[in-house]
Amino acid sequence: MATINKFEDIRSWQNARELVRMVYHAIKQNDFAKDFELRGQITDAAGSVMHNIAEGFDAGSDNEFIRFLGYARRSASETQSQLYIALDQGYLSEERFQEIYDKANLIKRQINALIAYLHTSRSKQVSESPTAYQIDLPNNLGQKHE
Repeated sequence: MATINKFEDIRSWQNARELVRMVYHAIKQNDFAKDFELRGQITDAAGSVMHNIAEGFDAGSDNEFIRFLGYARRSASETQSQLYIALDQGYLSEERFQEIYDKANLIKRQINALIAYLHTSRSKQVSESPTAYQIDLPNNLGQKHE
């Protein structure tokens, strides 16, 4: 079992952080750097993925955590949609598009697994304290399944 004591321990948050890095690297390239509106939208959406996971972790209840995980999942989808605009405008290569898109898909799968786990484990392995959760997760939770 993996123990999660802080949001930084959550694999989906770690991958969301990497997604943000990937997006910020991409927006610095070529004409993408000049499209201020799309740059702002895609960085906001990608950042929202990691921020909602963190905020939900400290929300104080399973239901609130699940709600914020849903927001994070939707922000990952929003990021993917904006990637299509960047691709269609020639700001990204097919390979770079796919790499970032796949990272967002991985995050969504991990979020779905965490939501499912929270639904099934209510009060079995999740204990609340006034400031944070401690969650004991199986080691393979949220890893890519083929």
